Amino acid sequence: MIDIKNTLSLLGINKTNNGTSIGSESFGGGEKINSFSPVTGEIIGSITETTSEEYEKVIQSASSAFKYWRNKPAPLRGEIVRQYGAKLREYKQPLGELVSFEMGKSLQEGLGEVQEMIDICDFAVGLSRQLHGLTMHSERPGHRMYEQYHPIGVVGIISAFNFPVAVWNWNTALAWICGDTCVWKASEKSPLCAVACQNIWNEVAKDNNLPDGISCIVNGDYKVGEMMTTDDRIPLISATGSTRMGRIVGSEVAKRFGKSLLELGGNNAIIITPDADLEITIIGALFGAVGTCGQRCTSTRRLIIHESVYDEVKNKLASAYTQLKIGNPLDENNHVGPLIDKLAVDMYLNAIEKAKQEGGNVLVKGGVLSGNGYESGCYVKPVIIEAENHFDIVQDETFAPILYIMKYKELDDAIEMQNGVKQGLSSAIMTTNLRDAEKFLSASGSDCGIANVNIGTSGAEIGGAFGGEKETGGGRESGSDAWKIYMRRQTNTINYTKELPLAQGIKFDL
Repeated sequence: MIDIKNTLSLLGINKTNNGTSIGSESFGGGEKINSFSPVTGEIIGSITETTSEEYEKVIQSASSAFKYWRNKPAPLRGEIVRQYGAKLREYKQPLGELVSFEMGKSLQEGLGEVQEMIDICDFAVGLSRQLHGLTMHSERPGHRMYEQYHPIGVVGIISAFNFPVAVWNWNTALAWICGDTCVWKASEKSPLCAVACQNIWNEVAKDNNLPDGISCIVNGDYKVGEMMTTDDRIPLISATGSTRMGRIVGSEVAKRFGKSLLELGGNNAIIITPDADLEITIIGALFGAVGTCGQRCTSTRRLIIHESVYDEVKNKLASAYTQLKIGNPLDENNHVGPLIDKLAVDMYLNAIEKAKQEGGNVLVKGGVLSGNGYESGCYVKPVIIEAENHFDIVQDETFAPILYIMKYKELDDAIEMQNGVKQGLSSAIMTTNLRDAEKFLSASGSDCGIANVNIGTSGAEIGGAFGGEKETGGGRESGSDAWKIYMRRQTNTINYTKELPLAQGIKFDL
C-alpha cells in the first residue's frame, strides 16, 4: 500500500500549509481549511484561506510579473513550460498518489491526470512557435494589413475538485506561453493538490531566476472567487464547475466587460445502434459511467439503445456491473473509489429516490457501503436505472455513478433524445454503419462540443479543443486554437507610401 506520509513529504506538503502564494513568498494569515480524504475520511492536512490583504498582494505581484513575462519571446516562455513538464515527469508518481488520495479517483486515473499535465506542456512548447496571425490585402493602394495576438494579462483560474490538477494546467500551460500570468483558486475540496503544483513550479522558477507572480495560488470559499470575478485587473476568468456557479461567474465578469471561459455541466449520452460492436460498447459505457465514481463532467449519464439490442445490452451491462470492485482507489485491484464527500452521497441517494418516484425501474441497485475499508461513508454502488429522457432527474446532472438507460426506434429519435437536455458537452455513437456515424457527426446530429464514434464520452485528448455548448458554457480549453482566448487580437494597417488614400474611396481634400 502507498505510504501517503512519504507522498506528502516528497511534494512539500505539511500538516498546515500557507494557502496563498506568489512563488518564493507565501502567506498564511487566514482561517484554516481542512482537507479530508474521501478514501479514509481522515484529515490529510490543512491550508489557510486567502485574506483580502493577501489577495491584493497576489494581484499586484501577478500584474507586475506580467510586464516582465509579456516581453519574453514566446519560444523562451515555451522553454520554461518544457522544464515544468520535465519536473512533472519527476513528480508524476507522488502527485498522482495525492490526486487519488485527496479526490478519491483510482490511482491509474490520478497518474493519468498528471500525464495530461505533461502532455499539455508538450503541446504548449510546440505552440509557443506557432502563435500565428494573418496577413490580409488592403483595399487601399500602398497599404497592407495583418493581425497579431498579444498577451491579455492576468488570467484567473477557478477549478473543480474532480480534476484537481489537469484542468489548471490546461489553462496555465497555454496562458504562460501566450505571455500571461496566472492566479489559481482551487476547489476547497482538493486544495493540497494546488499547493503541490505551486511547489513544483517554484523549483522551475528558482532554476531560471524568474520573478514571483507568474504562477500564484489563492484559496478559500466563494468569497475568494468573488474577489477574482469582480476584479477588473483580471481580464479573463477561466472557471470550471457547476452550471449554477457558471451563471454567477459569467454574469459578474460580463458586468465589467471581462472575458469568461466556462467549462460547466455535462449530461452525456451514448447512442447504441443495432449494428454496434457490443464488446467495445460495454467497455466504453462501463468506464464512462463509473470512472472517477461518475464525477467527470464527461461521465456517461444516459444510454440510448435501439430496441432490437436493448435487452442484450441491458443484460451484458448489468452482468459487467457485478464484476466491479469498489474500494480504496490506491489499490490498483479496485475499479471504483469513493464520492468526494457525504454531501455528494446524499445527492446520489436523492437522485435514485427521485428517479423511482418518476417511474424509473432500478435495474442495478445502489446503496452506501459500510464496514472495513468504507469508514469514510463515501463509497457507493454504481446504479443502472431504466428511465425516460423527459424525467426531471434525467434532465439534471448528478455527479455520481448513476446511469439511465432508455430505448429508441429510429436514429433521428435517438439524436433528438441525445440533444434533448440543457447541457451539451460530450456525446458518442456506437455503430459500424457509416451512414449512421456520419449523420451523428453532421449539422443535424449531435449538438455537443465533443462527438465521438465507437469510443465513450469520457476522456479528453490533448490536441483537441475541450468544451461544450448550451449550459456547458461554450468555452474551449487545451488544443486546436483554444490559445486565442488567452490573448487579445489586434488588426494593423501599414501605409508604405507618401500618400493617404482613404477607405471606400472617400475624398477629404483641404
